[in-house]
Amino acid sequence: MSTDEGTGEVNHRAQTVEAYRLWWQHDAHWYQGVASRFGQEAANEINAEALRKIATHVGQRVGRRSGALPGTGDSRKDLEELRRRYDECGDRMFPPELRNASTEVEGDDLIVLTLRRNFAITMVRMAGSLDGYRCPCTDIHAGWSEGLGVTLTENRAESCLRDGDKACRLLMRVRTPPPSDRTEG
Repeated sequence: MSTDEGTGEVNHRAQTVEAYRLWWQHDAHWYQGVASRFGQEAANEINAEALRKIATHVGQRVGRRSGALPGTGDSRKDLEELRRRYDECGDRMFPPELRNASTEVEGDDLIVLTLRRNFAITMVRMAGSLDGYRCPCTDIHAGWSEGLGVTLTENRAESCLRDGDKACRLLMRVRTPPPSDRTEG
């Protein structure tokens, strides 16, 4: 087992981050292989489908851990709690070392995710597949929402790092009021 030089203590966080990086490198090369053999459209579809399934699972876990959405009647407070849960989903799927993201509530039904750095884009670019790559962000958000028991009435990217924008600005408009109880387990 590797240790932090000179201290004798295992640096678990560094090992975890390295494992993430290796899996993301694997993912970028896997995407490249599928794209070269079956076309980029197939690679994009398979990638989005797989990430949505993972995101749904993550949303379900966060939902179980957090309990039912409060349904306080104060839509701003309820949306803030949902925003916090989306942040937790993001942190579970993508460690902060690999991305720079923040969320905020705008209005009575909109959560905006701003992504200033995305390790996946970096890895796909390094693998030479960025030109035809389609970001699966909206599929991830749809999965989180499904897992959390929330219906989105809008789920779209307003800007995207992949397109050369300075940040991704992703809009998740929530059906109001958010459900106060969850049916999935």
